[in-house]
Order: sequence, then structure tokens, then C-alpha cells
Amino acid sequence: MSRLVLLIPLAVFAVIGLFFAAGLTRDPSRIPSMLIDRPLPEFSLPPIEGFETGLAASELVGEVAMINVFGSWCVSCLIEHPVLMELAEAKAVPIYGLNWKDKPGAGAAWLKRYGNPYRLVGDDPEGRVIIDLGVTGAPETFVIDKDGRVRYKYVGPITREVWKETLAPLVEELKKS
Repeated sequence: MSRLVLLIPLAVFAVIGLFFAAGLTRDPSRIPSMLIDRPLPEFSLPPIEGFETGLAASELVGEVAMINVFGSWCVSCLIEHPVLMELAEAKAVPIYGLNWKDKPGAGAAWLKRYGNPYRLVGDDPEGRVIIDLGVTGAPETFVIDKDGRVRYKYVGPITREVWKETLAPLVEELKKS
């Protein structure tokens, strides 16, 4: 009986280990979004410091576009930024920025230093729109169709490979429809 009692913690540890091991096999960029195929939540954000125009959901109707969540504090945002600059320069798709939880002036200074790929940038210092979008971290990017519906959510930095293999085909398909 005493041996059986000693095996119980080992069995519990083994079960917990299996759950952790299964979790490690999942891709965090594949977090499902409840917004897929639904209209973008209504919002109207003020501009970041130094910009004249903010960002509203109504701006994203009528053309295929991407919303990119970024922050000056976000290391991964810096990794994806050159790709966003290339996309903006090539006019591959309009990109709108959502500056998340930055101190006043920090987002504008970051864009001045690294370049601005965004058509418009909204400031969400409280993170209220972020909650409505279901954002779990930065960077995250949403592909929006012509009707203002969320069609895809990408979690993590956009690389050239991600653009070429995942986002570009989707954007082209949505432009045709």
C-alpha cells in the first residue's frame, strides 16, 4: 500500500508532463480569432503624437488592407519593420498601424527613426481597441477585406517568407473577389 502511495505523485507528474509536451508542439502564431469572417469592431482612435489623423474602422472599408499592431517597446516589431517598409514602398497592400500601450511620443519617435509604412496610425494607449480585436501581443496583423471584415489574423513578426507564402496569396485572392 505504501508503494502505491509513492507512485501517485509520479503518475500525476507524468500526466502534467504530457500536457506540457503537447502544448510545446502547438504553433503560437496559429491562435484562432473569434473575429474571422466578422466585421471589424467599430473604433475611432486619435493620432499618435505629431500626426494629424488617427485611425477609425470606417477607414478600412472599400479596399483590402492590413492592420498592424506595434509598439516602440516591441522587439519583434523591429524585426518585421523592414518587411512592412518594403510592402508599403511596393504598394502591395495598404497598411494601417495601431500603436499599442506606448508612452506619448514614443510611437512617433520610433516611426521617425525606422520609417513609416502606415497609411494612418491610431494611438491605443489604454489597450481598449486591442481588447476588442483579441490581441494577445505585438506584433499582430489582421487582413481586412473590402467589406471591412476580418479575414485573417497573423501572430508574430511578418517575414518575407510569411508574406510570400501566406499573406500575399490571401491579399491577392481578396482583391479579386
